[in-house]
Amino acid sequence: MKLATLRTDDGTRAVKVEADRLVDLGADDLGAFLSVADWHDRAESAQGTSYPLDQAVFAPLVPQPSKVVCVGLNYRTHIQEMGRDLPEYPTLFAKFADSLIGATDDIVRPHETEAFDWEVELAVVIGRPVRRASTADAEAAIAGFTVLNDITCRDWQFRTREWLQGKSWEATTPVGPHLVTPDELPGGVRPACDVRLTVDGEQMQSDNTGDLLFDPVALVEYVSTMVRLNPGDIIATGTPGGVGHARKPARYLLGGETVVAEIDGIGRLANRVAKDAV
Repeated sequence: MKLATLRTDDGTRAVKVEADRLVDLGADDLGAFLSVADWHDRAESAQGTSYPLDQAVFAPLVPQPSKVVCVGLNYRTHIQEMGRDLPEYPTLFAKFADSLIGATDDIVRPHETEAFDWEVELAVVIGRPVRRASTADAEAAIAGFTVLNDITCRDWQFRTREWLQGKSWEATTPVGPHLVTPDELPGGVRPACDVRLTVDGEQMQSDNTGDLLFDPVALVEYVSTMVRLNPGDIIATGTPGGVGHARKPARYLLGGETVVAEIDGIGRLANRVAKDAV
């Protein structure tokens, strides 16, 4: 199945993607829908109001997750280009919900940065509460996967050893357009899908999610050891090589570009970079 959060004239609605239409799931957004214990069965049998797919404007997949946990340095190619050793444990940081935008919304480039960079990522969406998960618990807790672009202010990121200040700027992180359940993907809860990113049509990143050091199941196990993961929570699994900061010379987003991040079988984000007017 493919599930999403749709913008309508009356607010947002959780929907299921069916051919050329979107079926209302009876909840205000996907986070609220995933909080219902039998969400999977309800989605399979949904027969609610429908909306035309070709007119859809998607909100952030989960507009208000209780947490967005991100993983740095999780593809071998990216670790090598950043000149780091392979980590023993996942490198974790967080994002705030205010940073999230929809699949076609403008990315707001803050005027305070001179090093605005891209990072296409596979993102895990949690479908049931889980704490100190076993491998089986972690597998069962994964509702599905989506695409996330971890747009980063590199100059702010590297002001200190902690990364959050470069990663959580308002209205900079596209996520969506929809959640795809594991049964739709090669590898299931450990998907092996091609991932890529282009800037104005020029390919910058290309890899396969099978190259992840810490796969989605391992990340759910690890993160849930320290904090409860709730329905709608997101884990961004890291980015492959090809980021602008690692290029010689470095290359950054200046404003006006269109950034497309996509993962085969999951979806596509296409966002214009707009300069911050605030």
